[in-house]
Amino acid sequence: MNNITRKVDAEKVETSIQLLNQYANDEIIKPVILVLEELKKDPDNESLIGKLVDTLNTIGVMKGAVLTYAPYIAILISYDLFEDD
Repeated sequence: MNNITRKVDAEKVETSIQLLNQYANDEIIKPVILVLEELKKDPDNESLIGKLVDTLNTIGVMKGAVLTYAPYIAILISYDLFEDD
């Protein structure tokens, strides 16, 4: 159960997109960038955080590169580390 209200910073999301395009520009991370673009436009949409997590889980080892070059993403998804399944 997640009762934490998270405020997404659209400027930090934009910075993350720029960093990924600059340092981890690989076709496999394009879906992540698309979700980040959605999140930048609609930062109050909590369901996009879930979509981001799901998308990150589909890119295999590139997830490490995404989290390395865009550390704000790790902050956004950190609540999932403590979710009860």
